[in-house]
Amino acid sequence: MARDRFPDGVAEHLKWYVYRLIDPRNGETFYVGKGWGNRIFNHAKGLTDDDIMSVADPKSQRIKDILAAGLEVSHVVHRHGIEQEHIAYEIEAALIDAYPGLTNRVEGHGSGTFGSRHVEEIIADYAPEPFKVKECLMLIYIGATYHRRSVYDAVRSVWPVNVDRAKRYRLVLAHRNGVVVGAFRPIKWLPATRENFGDLEDWNDSRLAKRWGFVGEEAEPEILRQYVGKRVPEKYRRKGSRAPVRFCKPE
Repeated sequence: MARDRFPDGVAEHLKWYVYRLIDPRNGETFYVGKGWGNRIFNHAKGLTDDDIMSVADPKSQRIKDILAAGLEVSHVVHRHGIEQEHIAYEIEAALIDAYPGLTNRVEGHGSGTFGSRHVEEIIADYAPEPFKVKECLMLIYIGATYHRRSVYDAVRSVWPVNVDRAKRYRLVLAHRNGVVVGAFRPIKWLPATRENFGDLEDWNDSRLAKRWGFVGEEAEPEILRQYVGKRVPEKYRRKGSRAPVRFCKPE
């Protein structure tokens, strides 16, 4: 019988803890989380808030597939006895960065600023020259998808933009952690459908509505030298803004 809770008297010793969910079919860690009490077991029971919010949640589908195979999700407590929640957040974020391809729907706490990066990105982030806008361009934040896909695949799909406006901007810059990591020339904009973009299987129709992506090619060498590796100017990095797309014009 699958365990669905800690025995009485155990949970209070754990305090805050960070855990991993593992697929017994291949040994892969497919989810990292933090919790208190019996939180670690709630995913397989379908009781967590994020599972309830989305029937298309890839974590929930992975769990369903495991159970359908007659197996049980493996649970590992990675670190326990954590006194404060904010410390659990930091440990959780480090683990999320360490396991590519997770089903977590959001980056770890603080990963956008302090998460896993190549040393050259670290150097570029803290000592880069900001780029100057020389032509009308779209600036797109590609977030965690940078590690799981190529820069091109991450930046080209799919965004909540006015496509008529987007077509007027002939240069797209991809950035992560405030540093430009790619520059592309859109050739054609396409509606966000599973036929046009094959990696959208887990998206529901309402999430795809009014989103667009593009087919394009890498910008010419002189444009790459002008933008890639440069820092996004502060005026386009407003703290607290969640908009992934910015439209920039020459000053």
